[in-house]
Amino acid sequence: MFADDEDLVRASLRGMMAGAPDIEVVGEANDGRSAVETARRLHPDVVLLDIKMRAPDDGIRALRAILELPNPPAAAMLTTFDMDEYVSLALRLGANGFLLKDIEPAALLRAVRDLARGGAVLDPGVAARMVRAHREGQRAAQPARKLLASLSEREREVVALIGQGLSNAEIGGKLHLSEATVKGYVSAVLSKIGAANRVQAALLAYRGGLLDQ
Repeated sequence: MFADDEDLVRASLRGMMAGAPDIEVVGEANDGRSAVETARRLHPDVVLLDIKMRAPDDGIRALRAILELPNPPAAAMLTTFDMDEYVSLALRLGANGFLLKDIEPAALLRAVRDLARGGAVLDPGVAARMVRAHREGQRAAQPARKLLASLSEREREVVALIGQGLSNAEIGGKLHLSEATVKGYVSAVLSKIGAANRVQAALLAYRGGLLDQ
């Protein structure tokens, strides 16, 4: 199955797989929430996820939820060349591969087969970009750590759990706080670090080393 919030991308993926006798598209979704629900219901062997879909149910959160399902499928992320930081974050969460959205049909079919056999796939173009992104991330680590140091210990705990993809309710369970209290912490943290959304906060947690602890 695959998930992407662009109709044309889903149609393209559907068309590329239609002629393969050994591959069956069992489902598709147009946002993260429906991707998780569809994967839970249909138990696909392979899931292809747009790495950034419409908020709040984007591909990063969907990836984490799908990988927590019983007997989770292999999950590969669909990306574009301007999504380097999201690629790094998805890798930390356990993605099995990264494919470009303009992938050739034959390469896509090979990737799906490799994933179904338990392999990992990485487009060469994405690999090169990841190397450059890693170098840039090393340069960005110091300002990220400085920004995180301005937060309280509890706020850093919240950012770290956001980085792990947890919802407010899940963070509350981990920290023994009410969901309303967590919501307040999240709003305060986003304001302090100048983040527009939770994904940006997660990226800061990654750059600042909170996910290594």
